[in-house]
Amino acid sequence: MDKIAIDATDKEIILATQAGLELVREPYKQVAQQLGLSTSAVLERMKAMLEGGVIRRIGVIPNHYALGYRSNGMTVWDIADDQILTLGQKIGNLPFVSHCYERPRHPPQWTYNLFAMVHAKTREGVEQQAAEIQTILGDNCRAHDILYSTRILKKTGLRFANQNDQNSKRE
Repeated sequence: MDKIAIDATDKEIILATQAGLELVREPYKQVAQQLGLSTSAVLERMKAMLEGGVIRRIGVIPNHYALGYRSNGMTVWDIADDQILTLGQKIGNLPFVSHCYERPRHPPQWTYNLFAMVHAKTREGVEQQAAEIQTILGDNCRAHDILYSTRILKKTGLRFANQNDQNSKRE
């Protein structure tokens, strides 16, 4: 995947979409109209930025609490390193896992290398999901734990500052 440079129009598209899309029937059409572009131009540029690695992904970030999912647990697993890609993909494909990734171990305090975030309406639901993960991992699982969320953190990625916002702060 080759990295691409972004121009002023790409940056405008990023600025217009980075805080989220409006919940309208045609959100990309709305962005296009806002920027004086065609919808196809916005979509083509976003696709190119996605393929070029400028945009990592486009996705929904649900408010789990508003949806009734009040128990969130980062399940952590100690599995054989040579199995992490295969097993991680299986775990990441489960419908109740919002994200799954490998992290380095820091023995002896931290032996876990596979992380999978799960969401349920109750702690019991999280524990049932962890049990399902453990069944899939089988004998490959040497140890595991669940780290429960205690508060909601604002989830955002890197943001470009709007040039107008920067100028108003300088005045």
